[in-house]
Amino acid sequence: MSDSAGGGEGGGGGGGGVGVGQDSEADNEPPQQATPLRPAGDGLGAGGTSEGGVPPSAKRCRMSEEDQDQGLDPVELREDASAPAGLLQENSDPPAQKELPQCEDESEGVEDAAVVVDGGEKCHQNGDGGSHVCSEGDAKPEEEHDGNGSADSPSDGQQLGLDFTQSPQMLTGSWTEYSNFPENYLKGCKWAPDGSCILTNSADNVLRVYNLPPEIYSYNWDVLPEMNPVLRMAEGDTIYDYCWYPKMNSMEPDTCFLASSSRDNPVHVWDAFYGEVRASFRPYNHLDELTAAHSLCFSPDGSQLYCGFDKTVRVFYTERPGRDCEERPTVVKKQGQSGIISCFGFSPCQSVYACGSYSRCAGLYSCQDGSLLALLPTRHHGGLTHLLFSPDGNYLYTGGRKDPEILCWDLREPGKVVFSLKRNVATNQRIYFDLDQSGRFLLSGDTEGVVSVWDTQTAPPDGNEELLQPQLRFQADWDCTNGISVHPFMPLLATSSGQRQFPWPGDSEGDSASDTEGGGGVMSRQERRQDNALSIWWAGPLCPAAEGGRDQETAAAAATVEVEEEEEEEA
Repeated sequence: MSDSAGGGEGGGGGGGGVGVGQDSEADNEPPQQATPLRPAGDGLGAGGTSEGGVPPSAKRCRMSEEDQDQGLDPVELREDASAPAGLLQENSDPPAQKELPQCEDESEGVEDAAVVVDGGEKCHQNGDGGSHVCSEGDAKPEEEHDGNGSADSPSDGQQLGLDFTQSPQMLTGSWTEYSNFPENYLKGCKWAPDGSCILTNSADNVLRVYNLPPEIYSYNWDVLPEMNPVLRMAEGDTIYDYCWYPKMNSMEPDTCFLASSSRDNPVHVWDAFYGEVRASFRPYNHLDELTAAHSLCFSPDGSQLYCGFDKTVRVFYTERPGRDCEERPTVVKKQGQSGIISCFGFSPCQSVYACGSYSRCAGLYSCQDGSLLALLPTRHHGGLTHLLFSPDGNYLYTGGRKDPEILCWDLREPGKVVFSLKRNVATNQRIYFDLDQSGRFLLSGDTEGVVSVWDTQTAPPDGNEELLQPQLRFQADWDCTNGISVHPFMPLLATSSGQRQFPWPGDSEGDSASDTEGGGGVMSRQERRQDNALSIWWAGPLCPAAEGGRDQETAAAAATVEVEEEEEEEA
């Protein structure tokens, strides 16, 4: 891929009039190989190796004594970077019958939606010289991601499972990329559907695509470099939402695209191989004025793009860019779901989708005609910012801004809350949460940089709205951990951190300058809290055999040192 960026508004129908401009950052320079350590100003130690001779991790957790008193486990890269083992426990229970009306899915038997712009390009080298990691078809839990064909890869048919009996290990990340722009905090991260790359959003209105380092697939974690983006796609203004095409497959470049919406701009469809605008969807309001979508989501088959507006959902057809769309009002005769539609979610087993709004409620709608099926009670203290269906479709998880609760709704009895999850959300920022493929583990960050992991299978069977305690909590960042995404089929987590910083009383430029000139001055509270980074975590088990091999190597090295010391004493 080449580091290019599309700017301005894309053309109308057919994806014509693609505008490709310069990125807001200096992309003409070749990516430089960054050291896996952060600068010393971030509070991390300088170089050096650990006692076992292993280089330090790419980013070590920074914890205070208060955090340790609260039982938060420090996260460090272990010296034994062995191959994981274990199988993912799949949910064998069949999904229960829903009480919601079953709608016919007109998309059954229909082939995948046509691509916006034809392109027969093959896989090619990325801008940083690394090959684009490709995987076959849709990522399924039973399939193995071959990676680079390393002998250390798991055997055929083996699935790497998540293991939250211990804190995840920090592998690598990207932080230098977000230090060139003042307060360039991240706003979320999302794995591609095939697991080959990561998409991030940040305050500089640039979408970035990262490929996983090939060393991760071969488990050579001692030499992991800092990640550099292979693509930068610059929007013209604040990015409201973004999403991957659900049928994205790196082996088929025509399916590698994503959609984004920004203020005062149409919805852009970006090519995930070249970073150019493929096409645009142009929504207009009742005054025939261009209006921006506040939320985006492709339908599961990828044939439609759902866009959220004030009391309205507009549905575009992926194969037909332009301004033609289907309007579905959420308020009819002063009845229904009011407010701006801020998030979407699609049921995995029924023709039903859910809409969350800033009016603090969620509604269930028919995919066929957009009719309202159920309106959930208003239980949240703030507007909804994110929602997810469980893999069996029986439950819906919702979370809001400035709201400490994630609620689990039983859709077989719409309006019933099964249990709630507590997290610290003290700002209006969108704090994402995610489920693993089995639906067992739910993960979320908070405004204090702590990631919590809940085991939903430990919920009480009677569903009396009890508060479910987290199975694991670990400090991921100094600053707000706003984004978290679980890899489709590997035990990897991606987290993004940062938030808008405001100066504290008494912190002035003059004081900071005098402290710097004096040397060794104490940093202001604002500087200590700032932490803008994308991080990759290993959340899988470690192979006992490999750990034993490491112990034997360490013992042999210690024995060699003792022999050498004895020889020196005799001499």
